[in-house]
Amino acid sequence: MRSRSAGAALAAPAWAWLLLFFVAPVAMVVYFSFGYKPGVFGTHATDILSFDRYGEALSPTFFATFQNTLWVGILGTVLCFLIGAPVAYWMAFKVRPSRRGILIALVLVPFWTNFLVRTIGWQVILAPEGWLSTVLQGIGVLDGPLALMYTRTAVVIGVVYNYLPLMILPLFVAFDRVGPALREASKDLGAGKWTTFFRVTLPLSQPGIIAGVLLVFIPLMGDYITATVLGGAQGNMVGQLVASQFQTAQNWALGSAMAVLLMLVIMLTIGFAAVVIWLATLPLRMRSRLVLGPAPESVRADAATTTPAEVAS
Repeated sequence: MRSRSAGAALAAPAWAWLLLFFVAPVAMVVYFSFGYKPGVFGTHATDILSFDRYGEALSPTFFATFQNTLWVGILGTVLCFLIGAPVAYWMAFKVRPSRRGILIALVLVPFWTNFLVRTIGWQVILAPEGWLSTVLQGIGVLDGPLALMYTRTAVVIGVVYNYLPLMILPLFVAFDRVGPALREASKDLGAGKWTTFFRVTLPLSQPGIIAGVLLVFIPLMGDYITATVLGGAQGNMVGQLVASQFQTAQNWALGSAMAVLLMLVIMLTIGFAAVVIWLATLPLRMRSRLVLGPAPESVRADAATTTPAEVAS
């Protein structure tokens, strides 16, 4: 009993922080979403509660923007994984332990700079008159100025750069925990490099993969700075609409409804992806599952007909 009370006391500050700075704000946003904008100079009112703001939030403009947001979120997360997984694997298995600290520091270097400053840096790089456009035109790759600014492609480039460290670090920790012993044992049993990776390294690294995907996908779906700086009208995302309702239109009720819908869709997308992955890996898990009990009749019949000479051979 004392150990439980001591554990609860130690966890109390964390629970208080979670309730005060996460549960309470989310509950307030949900509550505001049922209100309305009282007038030109008012921001919100909750004396009359209804679902009208959700009907406004599901307008064709919001739906098209949400489709673009979901496309950018999924593509950005996939690209972060495809780029981050080889880097994390190389850091965990191919680099000397004495040099891993330097590489981890290099991965964290972008976080030493403000998020907005990093994004504006890509605006300078991708500008039609920027150095990248000049170099590509100089070597004959492009016939005219680079036309990537204010497009969805520019947004994807920006989010991959901004969120890539959040994918590399969990994957590196997951790969590093696998250790060389299990990989060597797999090779001693006759498995090749690819078989060892897909049957040993990757399954044991599943917690790190899940953490990396969640750390990238969830904040990416709500990002509005990258879309504002690099996207323009073609790269518009839901985060921009929510921010504009709170900051420009001063319609907190509609902005809250958009935010709640965004949170619901993020949870549904994650749940759908989890179900798809579970169903896709079900045959592999069934094939590799160990069953304890009496052997089937066919196996016992084969064992009974096997001679000692055949066993020795």
